Amino acid sequence: MNQREDGRPCCQEQGAQAAQKHAKQRIKQLDLNGQGKVRINQAGCLDRCEEGPVLVVYPEGVWYTYVDSSDIDDIIDQHLVGGKVVERLKISAP
Repeated sequence: MNQREDGRPCCQEQGAQAAQKHAKQRIKQLDLNGQGKVRINQAGCLDRCEEGPVLVVYPEGVWYTYVDSSDIDDIIDQHLVGGKVVERLKISAP
């Protein structure tokens, strides 16, 4: 959810805060939050801003880009719940 000062694209300008809020709400709705479950953290710069907003799922270390809350839902449903990587949103790890 970084905001860059140098004019380069950044996640904050592409709705990262709203996406993080949506993800947290969705995880709570699915009762996946809490100790030992899924945690949605805010991150600073992941240095991939030119690829759009990004998120990383740990412990697998899978990097994703997304466009909207529907993509966030797909990552939650398919990866976090279903255990399958969402190939259409996956980007290579640095």
